Amino acid sequence: DVQLQASGGGSVQPGGSLRLSCVASGFSLGNYGMKWVRQAPGKGPEAVSYISSRGTTSTVTSVKGRFTISRDNAKNTLYLQMNNLQPEDTAVYYCATNGGIDVRGQGTLVTVSS
Repeated sequence: DVQLQASGGGSVQPGGSLRLSCVASGFSLGNYGMKWVRQAPGKGPEAVSYISSRGTTSTVTSVKGRFTISRDNAKNTLYLQMNNLQPEDTAVYYCATNGGIDVRGQGTLVTVSS
């Protein structure tokens, strides 16, 4: 049974930081491209950061310089470090594979407000 389990969401004030984690089971996430996707209230999903199986990363312009994706293959875990969070970052965040196999985790809510 392949699964992704995300955690680490919460409520922070603008300018705050959070680190999201996503633990994989049933497969080795290091063998696949992975991504973090967010969905804000009333909006469609938006992929914000990618990491390839070789470790190449990319982020969308709206979070570039603030969000960093990384992966620990030994722990079979994907991370998203989010700094200088802003109210527009409020969303449900989830991790997913990006090619190869189709696996998506459940979301973790990030709320940014003063």
